Amino acid sequence: SVEKEAPGGGADGDDSLYPIAVLIDELRNEDVQLRLNSIKKLSTIALALGVERTRTELLPFLTDTIYDEDEVLLALAEQLGNFTMLVGGPEYVHCLLPPLESLATVEETVVRDKAVESLRKISQEHSPVDLEVHFEPLVKRLASGDWFTSRTSACGLFSVCYPRVSSTVKAEIRQHFRTLCSDDTPMVRRAAASKLGEFAKVLELDYVKSDIISLFTALASDEQDSVRLLAVEACVSIATLLPQEDLETLVMPTLRQAAEDKSWRVRYMVADKFSELQKAVGPEITKNDLVPAFQNLLKDCEAEVRAAAANKVKEFCENLPEDSRETIIMTHILPCVKELVSDTNQHVKSALASVIMGLSTILGKDNTVEHLLPLFLAQLKDECPEVRLNIISNLDCVNEVIGIRQLSQSLLPAIVELAEDAKWRVRLAIIEYMPLLAGQLGVEFFDEKLNTLCMAWLIDHVYAIREAATCNLMKLVEKFGAEWAQNTIVPKVLGMANDPNYLHRMTTLFCINSLSEACGQEITTKQMLPVVLKMSNDQVANVRFNVAKSLQKIGPVLDSSALQTEVKPVLEKLATDTDMDVKYFAQENSCLLDLGYPEETTQDHIANSFHNIFIDVQEQLVMYRELTEPVCI
Repeated sequence: SVEKEAPGGGADGDDSLYPIAVLIDELRNEDVQLRLNSIKKLSTIALALGVERTRTELLPFLTDTIYDEDEVLLALAEQLGNFTMLVGGPEYVHCLLPPLESLATVEETVVRDKAVESLRKISQEHSPVDLEVHFEPLVKRLASGDWFTSRTSACGLFSVCYPRVSSTVKAEIRQHFRTLCSDDTPMVRRAAASKLGEFAKVLELDYVKSDIISLFTALASDEQDSVRLLAVEACVSIATLLPQEDLETLVMPTLRQAAEDKSWRVRYMVADKFSELQKAVGPEITKNDLVPAFQNLLKDCEAEVRAAAANKVKEFCENLPEDSRETIIMTHILPCVKELVSDTNQHVKSALASVIMGLSTILGKDNTVEHLLPLFLAQLKDECPEVRLNIISNLDCVNEVIGIRQLSQSLLPAIVELAEDAKWRVRLAIIEYMPLLAGQLGVEFFDEKLNTLCMAWLIDHVYAIREAATCNLMKLVEKFGAEWAQNTIVPKVLGMANDPNYLHRMTTLFCINSLSEACGQEITTKQMLPVVLKMSNDQVANVRFNVAKSLQKIGPVLDSSALQTEVKPVLEKLATDTDMDVKYFAQENSCLLDLGYPEETTQDHIANSFHNIFIDVQEQLVMYRELTEPVCI
């Protein structure tokens, strides 16, 4: 066992080893957190002990005490993967196998997976001789273990040792893998199916045809759908390994079966891997087999399958053979896409909306205008916000194909219609997309078609719309620049300061708050500040106290001269206002801008406010008692 030495022990009485002794002691501590901390510093302990003591004392100790909390074992499995140099280099790396073998058999999946990951890592550091003497026997022991846990771990180790062992050992490894593929336990068959493609890549082609194909067919017909769906994943790797002439006979029958599987999870996996399968099998099989299969997946009875297939529409169409691409899309794919646009499931529509715009570059201008624009229009009016966002996010794809004029005549009227919708939440959704839309369409087109719309939102009767429109202006200025703002936005915003509706006048202040930083000091000082100062004389108290707030917001943008000569006198005037709230905000913002404030302090104002609230509550209690007293007749 690993022994600790006293602080002053040893010939040299070296105190520096005492912390190491504490760490070693903590490996046996009853406190889980202390053991975990010690395991995480295992490399420090190994360095202190030296390579020989690490091999002869530390590793046997770790192997013997392998039964622990899962988080401790997980940390141990990870640490041991980096221990090669700490045990003396590649020559002694086999010493790490016993503890990792034990970890690869524990019940907790994440610990086993981490142990397998570390075993795969150190397998590369074994010489071919050591691999056969030490590593390959470990794989066999795991593969023939009594518990399914060890057999599942073995599945991940075949591919790393197979290329570097003798032909005799290779035959044994193939036999072990065949046995695991037909194991009685579904978890083992799942593990084997998940590693089938990886194992196929390291096998010789003859063995792929003779061994792997039969295993693939068996796993793809397994009674458990969790096994069958993993076989679909392996199909991609297997198809890339086989010559074109063998695909039709060896792979396609099983793939056709998977595409029509009774379990939606298997069909979902086929849809999810469809583009990879398409590239692996080539153009001829795609035309003859995959096009009908893809149509069926787009029409599947399960929404999850339709969504996965819809997500692959653009990629599938791009990978079709050029000579027949347009014909296949127009004849076979587009009719299915038209049905999905009005699908009952929002996830399906959203998945389609994220890729459908890309079809315009494949089909060209005429087909886009005639067939795709009506679909875009329908999705732009969809009740699901994610569908609308996905369409607006990809407008640039269509813009490149049909041009901005055609786009404005077809889709923009729908956007304007939504922007003026009677439901304020619909208007709010369009506002949120506006900066994105502006970036896609460019400044000239925006000024011509959408600028008026953005300004109209500032005087909307719903506060949430006015607030969102203010944020929208700030984002537009960040996108188009201060010069554009000065010429286009600022004059219109400042013009609202004279609006008879006090809510609109307040919106002017909110806009100035948002735009001042983006526009910079010169525009703020020369154009915005005079308007804010003038509004300090407004008849409505809400406007006046928002002037105080605005001066504090734009203060950091202004120079000290403007603060002292223009801002300070106005705040001092507002600090003596007849309205309590105006006084409060004027005094508070004078403090924040470090301008000082006269007479009444903020504390006085707070005290007065609480006094007023107290009186108000008392009055309400009296009224309540009067209402609840029994009436005497």
